[in-house]
Amino acid sequence: MLAEAVGGWITNSLALLADAGHMLTDVASLSLTLAAFWFAERPATPSKTYGYYRLEILAAFVNGVALAAISLWVIWEAYTRWLDPPEILGFGLTAIAVGGLIINLIAAGLLHGDHKHDLNMRGAWLHVMGDALGSVAAISAGLAILIFGWVWADAAASVLISLIIIYGAWKLIKDSVNVLLEGTPSHINLTAVEEALETLSGVTDVHDLHVWTITSGMEALSVHIVHDGAKPQNAMLKDVRDLIHDEFGIDHLTVQIEREAEEGEAEQSCISGAHCFGPAPAAGRGQRPVGIE
Repeated sequence: MLAEAVGGWITNSLALLADAGHMLTDVASLSLTLAAFWFAERPATPSKTYGYYRLEILAAFVNGVALAAISLWVIWEAYTRWLDPPEILGFGLTAIAVGGLIINLIAAGLLHGDHKHDLNMRGAWLHVMGDALGSVAAISAGLAILIFGWVWADAAASVLISLIIIYGAWKLIKDSVNVLLEGTPSHINLTAVEEALETLSGVTDVHDLHVWTITSGMEALSVHIVHDGAKPQNAMLKDVRDLIHDEFGIDHLTVQIEREAEEGEAEQSCISGAHCFGPAPAAGRGQRPVGIE
């Protein structure tokens, strides 16, 4: 970062200055990432029953916003330079950008292993890949200036860098906001989950079905299952858990088993080890649940 900042100032290169500013954002964002990992390891408390897992998602959201903001600034600065291109030292620009590319490729290799499964790690990986692409664009701009004297290539490379970063940042922001709003994970089809549950023997109705993400790679599901009483509730619960695990990969389940009554009412009962909220009167869909987890 320091090398690109000083080099950008000396060579008058916007591409290097923008990449240095991006790296400065990386310092803050990656520090936030480390803090989020540390907080996520803290145990759950009565006031934070899920612990601090969501700090990872908040960090990913901040990363995405920071990426988008710095990219918009670079685009504006590139526009002003396009109108009045300054003199740029092409050789120094190219040499510094090559060094930056080598460092960024090493960092990207270190982060590559977990970035597909962890939203926060994806944010860190996107930062580094944005820097690597920035170095490639800066190298291209430096060569264009050295060979053809195209000083406008520096501004053009800066815009290209920014557009690539904004594309990745938008997806990161969208995914993290979906988690914070407890939206259904993109890889889970809620209709398919409901239809699969309805195929279980003895199930007559499925309602109040919810699937959400606690943190990257940790999905949760809650559902009410109405059955005809043909099999014990413990067996019904096992069938539900096995199906959800095998077909959808979800292990964190809260299932309310309701028994269908002759006159259309659901008789709710408690299984040993489950929490029961008061007596168990006959109830319909709106009744306070008697849960089995």
